[in-house]
Amino acid sequence: MDDSTEAQMVTEPPPPRIPIFNLPGVVLASLGLLAAIYAVQLFVLSDQAVEWMFFNFGFIPLRYVTPLSQQGPQLFWTPVSYSLLHGGLEHLLFNGLWLMAFGAPVARRIGTARYLIFWLLSAIASAALHAALNWGAPTLLIGASGVVSGLMGAACRFAFPPERRTPLPAHLNRRLSIGEAFRSRTVVMFMLFWFVGNILIAVGVPLIGDSAQPIAWDAHIGGFVFGFFLFALFDRKPPEMPPTLETSDILQS
Repeated sequence: MDDSTEAQMVTEPPPPRIPIFNLPGVVLASLGLLAAIYAVQLFVLSDQAVEWMFFNFGFIPLRYVTPLSQQGPQLFWTPVSYSLLHGGLEHLLFNGLWLMAFGAPVARRIGTARYLIFWLLSAIASAALHAALNWGAPTLLIGASGVVSGLMGAACRFAFPPERRTPLPAHLNRRLSIGEAFRSRTVVMFMLFWFVGNILIAVGVPLIGDSAQPIAWDAHIGGFVFGFFLFALFDRKPPEMPPTLETSDILQS
């Protein structure tokens, strides 16, 4: 072995390590927070304490027809805090899987701060449509499904690979205008299946989980419409194409 070969072996950097979870930090933090809250609910709190938590942090439309003098300040934070609560492990896992799938490209695209603002406002939009269609009802809304639906709507504006073009990592695609999105066969088919699924839920056809537990399909639609039509307010210029395209990034997105 000559000296040049030895020098090359010494100076050559080791191959990059591929993380087990190729997710943006803010998405991992979101998943961790949801899991931690549910773990406390499941293993620490009593049944009475869980009921107290749901009442004080879940979204209840009845609060908005009740005079302020007859209630506490929960109506101010519950349009967001409900999105951090879940009623069961299956509910949490289902939302967590979709959050990984659609939260990752959106978070890579818009960054941490805008992702957090998007979460807050999409939760409010989901709760607002639920309240409008259930005005004054004593129903309890919990779960991140509305926010996840908002992320799905946002992803429809950029994350699906354009037809007849070389696919890029999802977060690097050009943002489609609303008109272009409606002309994209991939986007339209995704939206069609998504809305049909929620219509089936609305008429009482369970798609997954316990059919005895009602699903807030209206909150899903509120989040999706918010994310799809208002994503441009959160978007920023896509980052430049990296010199070496990582296969893991394409698969994750």
